[in-house]
Amino acid sequence: MADLFHVVGRQRACREFRPDPVEDDLVERCLEAATHAPSAENRQPWVFVVVRDPELRAMVGDLTRRAWRGGGRQHSEPRLASGLLTDVDRGAEGGVAAAPVLVVVCGDTRLGLEVTLPASIFPAVQNLLLAATALGLGSALTTLPVTFGAELRTALTLPSTVQPLAVVPLGWPARRLGPPRRSPVSEKAHRDRYGAGW
Repeated sequence: MADLFHVVGRQRACREFRPDPVEDDLVERCLEAATHAPSAENRQPWVFVVVRDPELRAMVGDLTRRAWRGGGRQHSEPRLASGLLTDVDRGAEGGVAAAPVLVVVCGDTRLGLEVTLPASIFPAVQNLLLAATALGLGSALTTLPVTFGAELRTALTLPSTVQPLAVVPLGWPARRLGPPRRSPVSEKAHRDRYGAGW
């Protein structure tokens, strides 16, 4: 198993996947890591729907594409560098849906207040992403398809108490992923008060 800081330093979004299958034991290891995340009151409100069915993956891909074309791209164009925009565009237009596994991460409102569910769900998503990186899998976090939450809920037969919050594609990267680009800590951290250098 890779060193934690090595994994954290390598984790980045993958939006292009090989068609090779991902074994259930690898997916389960990622989910196991996700379930070890902290959650409010230790209620563990996460629900994971592992989607392998090609028709359902295509449906999630269609929702992603619709959200991207329906305003996501327009919102991102002025914010993203051209190379990143191209990568995100390819992912939204089909790369994400081409992953052999899509994990739809949901929150169960019976186990937490709906307004606070993200505070418990997104640490679980981060654990899932880190576990995928440690295992050599590509992954990414997208919320584009959940903008059509009602359609997603219907397709996956989610009960009304289970809210989809994110989709994480899992698969073997189609190309080598370089290191993530990050600002140095000295630009983001302050000592005691804002503006006091680290």
